[in-house]
Amino acid sequence: MAHFHVFTGLSETPDYPLVRRIGTSDVFAALQQGFDDFWDKPSHYVFLCLIYPVAGLFIARWTSGIDALPLLYPLMSGFVLLGPLAAIGLYEISRRREFGLDASWKHALDVVHSPAIPAILAVGALLLAIFLAWLFTAETLYLHLMGPMASETPSAFLTRIFTTEQGFKLIVWGNLAGLAYAIVVLSLSAVTFPLLIERDTGAWMAIRTSIKAVVVNPVPMALWGLIVAILLAIGFATFFAGLAIIIPVLGHASWHLYRRVVG
Repeated sequence: MAHFHVFTGLSETPDYPLVRRIGTSDVFAALQQGFDDFWDKPSHYVFLCLIYPVAGLFIARWTSGIDALPLLYPLMSGFVLLGPLAAIGLYEISRRREFGLDASWKHALDVVHSPAIPAILAVGALLLAIFLAWLFTAETLYLHLMGPMASETPSAFLTRIFTTEQGFKLIVWGNLAGLAYAIVVLSLSAVTFPLLIERDTGAWMAIRTSIKAVVVNPVPMALWGLIVAILLAIGFATFFAGLAIIIPVLGHASWHLYRRVVG
């Protein structure tokens, strides 16, 4: 137990990571590098990330088959909250490619052997708790504004959402609540997982560094969050098929953004 360093890292006198100032050009450069990593072996990464569109289709089918259709949008948008954790294997692939090591898809699983895995799991549990809190918030808003969930066709459901005053309120307040959760997750995890993969700093220092990165670079990080949201929306609009490309590109780009922000 003396070596269980989930929160504090290995060192009792930690070396705090340096957070650099970056510009919006760095965000687009990181995105280009992420695409380059993906394009190096696209078939491998598409295969690796097929789980995301499959999961999306399962969620859509599940919610349409029971009285849970109102939860479809919150569940899909929850991809944004869990994305940093879902892409963790891709950070390792980008790290290996950066150092000229073998970067085949199987190395995405190497992260399970990392000495920082307890800290990674701790931060992952935090993101999962935030995701569940978001679902609870979304359901509470719906029940308050629209009443109890009931069986109805998708067309009838959409008509109620887009043609009634209560539906308009739900759209506004629901998206504002989702934005608040997204900002929290962006602050907590923008560079947290890549930092833990590269250095066993402990969960607390990694989260602290991530928050500092967002505070020091509010505009670039806000742009990054917007890009993530837009690309994931495109993935959903393609009936989740686009996620098999978008998820790996964003995962790799997150690593390169981390390398530009943290010294």
